[in-house]
Amino acid sequence: MTISEKLSKELEQVLSGDPWYGSPVYKILENINFETAYEQPGGSIHNIAGIVLHMLSWTEEVMDRLNGMPAQQPSSGDWPNPGAPDEQKWQQYVNDLKLVNVNLLGIIQNFPEEQWNEPMLDERNPELGTGVSHEELVRGLIQHHVYHSAQIALLTRIIL
Repeated sequence: MTISEKLSKELEQVLSGDPWYGSPVYKILENINFETAYEQPGGSIHNIAGIVLHMLSWTEEVMDRLNGMPAQQPSSGDWPNPGAPDEQKWQQYVNDLKLVNVNLLGIIQNFPEEQWNEPMLDERNPELGTGVSHEELVRGLIQHHVYHSAQIALLTRIIL
């Protein structure tokens, strides 16, 4: 199995498969209504809608990096403001997250196999996730998805 195939499988598993740790990202999100998505429990810095936008932003940034663009903060911001509660916006955020991951899967599947282990040209900066190989970049995003989907699952339990 190629690196592209392995990374695609891992990403699909986390998003919509049957990961060993629990529910995949999309299953967690499908059970959240917009009121819950915008509620911010006491002591929490972000609401679920904000976390989804954060995941979306970083997925776009990883796609840009895989396409050869220099590393930076996501163009839409690290933590975009989800705005006021809105049912249509919430559905759009979820749909956008799904679409950007479909696009990322396409990039992963077509990425030159010989470049996966090449280092990216940026200096190591853990906050920006720079200075790693292309493979480490994608694996880092997969871990990022798992981390934030767990936050969303916990926030859902606190709110409901």
